[in-house]
Amino acid sequence: MDHHIRAATAPDADAVKAVIDAAYRPYVARIGLRPAPMDADHAADIAAGRVFVTGDPVVGVLVLVAEPGHLVLENIAVHPDAHRQGVGKHLLTFAETHARVLGLPEIRLYTNALMWENQEIYPRYGYEVTERRQDGQYDRVHYRKRITGLASDER
Repeated sequence: MDHHIRAATAPDADAVKAVIDAAYRPYVARIGLRPAPMDADHAADIAAGRVFVTGDPVVGVLVLVAEPGHLVLENIAVHPDAHRQGVGKHLLTFAETHARVLGLPEIRLYTNALMWENQEIYPRYGYEVTERRQDGQYDRVHYRKRITGLASDER
């Protein structure tokens, strides 16, 4: 599978929504409400340059938001038909590269506490739990990963 990642463009909005909906749909019954990424304004995120996609057709979506001192991995979604093909790993690697390019020393993300599959995945890629807290109606586990290899590391 070709894992080329590119910035999403306006015509990708429907595909982005389809991948996110397919990826998160199994969690609706488990957590009792729609996961927040399903209701995000995908067109606005694309217009802001925060969305990256992979596949033709699109099978993976990554939403990255640069904040002062860190990169927020706001969403990572892989279509269920593309599971176990390395798409998620490639997207996580891209996020690290993006953080380095921006000179940001840390990536932060969170997942719903009932999405236990994610809680098994992120530590395998070097993410550590920083806290668990209630954010509105969502019970979330927050993670971070420190990024090495920045120019500031050489001081």
